[in-house]
Amino acid sequence: MPALPKYTPNVGMMVMKNRFFAEILQKKQKSRLARIVVLTGARQTGKTTLTRHVASGYAYVTLDDPVTRPEFTALSAAQWSQRYPKAVLDEVQKTPSLIETIKAAHDLYPTTRYILLGSSQILLLHKVRESLAGRVALLELFPLTLPELQTNSWDDALHESRLIRWLRGEGDVPRIFAGIPLSESEYARAEHALDHYLTYGGLPAITEEDLDETERREWLRDYIRTFLQRDLRDLANLRELEPFVSCQKMISQLTGCLLNANSLAQAAGISQKTARRFISYLEISYQVLLLPPWSRNPRKRLMKTPKLHFLDPGVQRAILDRRGEMTGREFESAVVAEIYKQVKTAGLPTELSHLLTADGREVDLLLESEDGYVPIEIKHSLRVGASDARSLRGLDALLDKPVRHSFLLSRDPHVREIEPGITALPVAWALG
Repeated sequence: MPALPKYTPNVGMMVMKNRFFAEILQKKQKSRLARIVVLTGARQTGKTTLTRHVASGYAYVTLDDPVTRPEFTALSAAQWSQRYPKAVLDEVQKTPSLIETIKAAHDLYPTTRYILLGSSQILLLHKVRESLAGRVALLELFPLTLPELQTNSWDDALHESRLIRWLRGEGDVPRIFAGIPLSESEYARAEHALDHYLTYGGLPAITEEDLDETERREWLRDYIRTFLQRDLRDLANLRELEPFVSCQKMISQLTGCLLNANSLAQAAGISQKTARRFISYLEISYQVLLLPPWSRNPRKRLMKTPKLHFLDPGVQRAILDRRGEMTGREFESAVVAEIYKQVKTAGLPTELSHLLTADGREVDLLLESEDGYVPIEIKHSLRVGASDARSLRGLDALLDKPVRHSFLLSRDPHVREIEPGITALPVAWALG
């Protein structure tokens, strides 16, 4: 087998947004405890480009080609250590048997280093967890966050959002969030990034400024077809795609809603078991997020149904061929997804859930840390007031930890203290 090329800079590559994960992956490469790194995430989130930028001196092995795939799987651990002591293995979920060989190369040859790439959480399931336990660093790469969308090259400075900095404890609410957004140039840039995100999502390939609307929408349609033709076949051996496509469209309409698998199954003309299986396919391929319910108050009747959110609003709207103004539920999903991406990328010890009581009281998002909760209400409105924060009041009596602070996020461009402990913020100011 001929030697594979090393990663080298590609001057013909499109301008790349800077990524928080570039620094994270660089640190992992230097760690003696992370000689095998698994980097997974949805297709086209930039895993290969990121690794190409960071992993200098690594060979690149793609396992997507069924012709060459058997040659790589036939190599022994000794042959891997000799030919490819440092390598990036792309689409490794297609060859689960190879993971055992990589494990052996890791255990027998202490200078080997491997980065495994894949486009679904299959990598995080049984084979990796069972075979590489204690040997692997697991990383998930999401679509671009709002701070990343505002960069134009690897050299541009990256700054975490105000919400993430506040969650890290870098300052109190007045210090972190105070200001007059409309007077700040950084707010204008963040609003521009937010407009792009709400319209087209956060996939890197369609962030180029010279692309027009038609090109971006065509790319998103092709992305959905690629998911159906490639990722879905990795997940399931479906004899026909039509039932899944029909169900996928219905699920897209339900973003921001409580998940009712029985109603979905009836509407799609499939069994409840099949509906749950299709939802699982979307979840483990990073298309949707199932936000769990908060339910730790035994004295209060609480709804225990997860809430469904698409992880990328561009993909969700492309599935439905939707244009124009977002619905309130779509906006809620987009903001929840953005907070989820930022919290996970920052590595914060924070759990995310939603709250809904039997009598209809609802909190869109609860961020839970060791020292308390951060309730967040999301409104698709250009002007918010005290009445929009009613679900955020009196939560200390319901929750089992104190409320650190509550936020009302919207498109209203003003920062307002609704009342002590509740602050209204523009989404772009909080998350950009």
